[in-house]
Amino acid sequence: MGVLSSLYTGVSGLMAQGEALGVIGDNIANANTTGFKSSRAEFQDIISKSLKGILGGNQIGRGVKVGAVNPILIQGNVDATEKATDLAISGDGYFVTRGSDGESYTRDGSFHFDKEGYLVTNDNQRIQGFEADEKGKIINKMGDIKFPRALIPAKSTNEISVDLNLDSRVEPGKVFNAKDPYNTSHYSTGVEVYDSQGNKHLMTMFFNKTADRTWDVRGMVDGKEVTGGKAGELAEVWTGRLTFTVDGKLDTETTTKSAFNFAGGALQNQQIKVDFGDSLTTDKGKGINGTKQYGKESDMISWKQDGAAAGTITNMSFNDEGVLTALYSNGQAQDLAQIALAKFENPEALYKVGNNRLKEARDSGTASIGKSGQAGRGRLFAKSLERSTVDLALEFVQLIQNQRGFQANAKTITTTDELLGEVINLKR
Repeated sequence: MGVLSSLYTGVSGLMAQGEALGVIGDNIANANTTGFKSSRAEFQDIISKSLKGILGGNQIGRGVKVGAVNPILIQGNVDATEKATDLAISGDGYFVTRGSDGESYTRDGSFHFDKEGYLVTNDNQRIQGFEADEKGKIINKMGDIKFPRALIPAKSTNEISVDLNLDSRVEPGKVFNAKDPYNTSHYSTGVEVYDSQGNKHLMTMFFNKTADRTWDVRGMVDGKEVTGGKAGELAEVWTGRLTFTVDGKLDTETTTKSAFNFAGGALQNQQIKVDFGDSLTTDKGKGINGTKQYGKESDMISWKQDGAAAGTITNMSFNDEGVLTALYSNGQAQDLAQIALAKFENPEALYKVGNNRLKEARDSGTASIGKSGQAGRGRLFAKSLERSTVDLALEFVQLIQNQRGFQANAKTITTTDELLGEVINLKR
């Protein structure tokens, strides 16, 4: 009897609309959940009864069902925060986490460091990233991102680069005297060097013009800082010679003595290269970068060296490529790791496991893991979080729509009940 089937049609409508209301309620509940993507219930009709068999047409529907609940994967707003470990993804991709239940994925970038030093989510899943080698170069090796050790070892100086101008107008002839170096040299300047234990030493460099376009250089430190030296006297640790072309470019640079024998148990005969620029003859360079001899006062333009004292971490931060960099008290900065991002061919099929995490499913495809901004993966924003994509105004409109749909299906049932009552009254 057709009137009876309308009862079940109405029931199917109640069930479908009720499930849709559950989806809307979940969206509203997660309006402030970081990285949350709103979902939508999508309805499908139930197979119909055909009045003319396989000839087609003249079919009566049997109701409705929820065919799918799909997330709407649009970009959420990215809000700036003040927390160094907050990250947001703009574009495709998911953070990769690892815990007791294996790998999972999330858009929630509200991370922190746990007591063991690991970068984790709020439910203690460890964030995965590409590790850095001892020199701070990011390598393609995946692992947990961990807080760096508190103390980094000292690094001895291997090379000093000096860029200066030596005044071509001075007259040669001054005889250098180690006991009165400042008055017996044409120019002097200081640079810092570090021994193998990370102790800093000031090396004063004295320049004497011995002939046209030829300068002798002496590097000297306090005698108490080197083996066999005397306190209060300068000890010679390096000597060299510079020659220039007629147009003031650096032609040759030679080392005539290197005796970096610092005291206190440091490495003896420490090898330190002093580089004055891309000399024409010695380095086969162009003589453009580095030391020159022009007709202006002698002056240090710049210098740098590659050594450092031991240091403790003072700060760290992520950049917009997801690279974690630590800043140490000795002024050194070193990259520690880079956040990994996973991309899926069908991210809508990822399986929700709660706590803002998703798991790989059969229909989602396998995770393609790489770095920010590569192969279609989104960009990362440091000190930022992605907001929920829930539009409350739209959700309330859909709430009203589904509420009316629920009421209409309930009306179908009550109307059918009244008709059945008329059938029963036929007996009276």
